[in-house]
Amino acid sequence: MMNNHTITIVFACKQNAGRSQIAAAIARQQAPAYIHIVSAGTTPAEHIHPQVMQALMQRGLSPVNLTPQLLTDEIVAQADWVITMGCGEACPVYPGKHYVDWPVADPAHASSLEVEAIIADIEGRVRDLLQRIQS
Repeated sequence: MMNNHTITIVFACKQNAGRSQIAAAIARQQAPAYIHIVSAGTTPAEHIHPQVMQALMQRGLSPVNLTPQLLTDEIVAQADWVITMGCGEACPVYPGKHYVDWPVADPAHASSLEVEAIIADIEGRVRDLLQRIQS
């Protein structure tokens, strides 16, 4: 499919240290060039969770932003799709955007095996989302 319009997907969670980083890294690897990927959190942590960073690196993936960033009104205003994971009512809402909430477990205090399961869950969701956007 030819597309001359850039589509922006924002992946948001509370700390931008786990779920949103995983989703953005996978999406950036799988999405066509016209899809712009952003990752942010409503209350960003100081660092990405070490077990998440390690699991991403083992897959040859890297975070979109190495330091968690704040989800601002401006970021959401520029988005076409806003994918939330556990930030609930704290995520700004703008008319005309596609909002999807993914009930994904938080990897903050998860074991490495649980992190792998979370990544597999997010990977399937990202694949389905990209197919939906591109069809």
